[in-house]
Amino acid sequence: MRILLSAFVALLFFSCKSIEITDKPIRFDQERIDLTLQYLDEHYDLKQLSPLIKPKMVVVHWTAIPTLDESFAAFEESKLPNWRPEIAGAGALNVSSQFLVDQDGTVYRLMPEDYMARHVIGLNHCAIGIENVGGTEGKPLTKAQLKSNIQLITYLKEKYPAIEYVIGHYEYTLFENHPLWLEKDAGYRTEKTDPGEDFITSIREATKKYNWQPIPSKN
Repeated sequence: MRILLSAFVALLFFSCKSIEITDKPIRFDQERIDLTLQYLDEHYDLKQLSPLIKPKMVVVHWTAIPTLDESFAAFEESKLPNWRPEIAGAGALNVSSQFLVDQDGTVYRLMPEDYMARHVIGLNHCAIGIENVGGTEGKPLTKAQLKSNIQLITYLKEKYPAIEYVIGHYEYTLFENHPLWLEKDAGYRTEKTDPGEDFITSIREATKKYNWQPIPSKN
């Protein structure tokens, strides 16, 4: 099985020479800008005049929502909806991601690539997020999504050479005590499993020419 997976990843790598990105913007109005600047200040002690970030990593997610429209709707509004009480105490800014990949592999850009999105605790100030529609037992991630993630990460690394890490969302807590970790709230953590170990391992294998920095070990 591992040999077959490696062969598939190698095939994807050679076919991932270009990428088509469709702009599908979420609401990024003045309210969202203000909430983003507030989040940067309160969580990272970063006082900024704009929501710009300097990308150092890419974080891959799944939405755990079965359709594109429902996934987009979860990110569209500026303020966090009332069905996310588990993170509401950490600020009113809604969750989002710079990119959203549909089950058929179509890549959507939801916001400026170098604006901060709320998608990963402790690391939003330096992380570009890729959300993948699905990830549930009934709607697993697809080979088309894997191919598009590899293409997209290749595009991002070429555009932002300072990117050094590609991680799955479930790996984010391994960066506690790392220089990139700026979270001030010691009680603000969530347990994650996305996008699955096989998915992120396949991405790293297909893009290994970039010599990604190793993920920190758990202390």
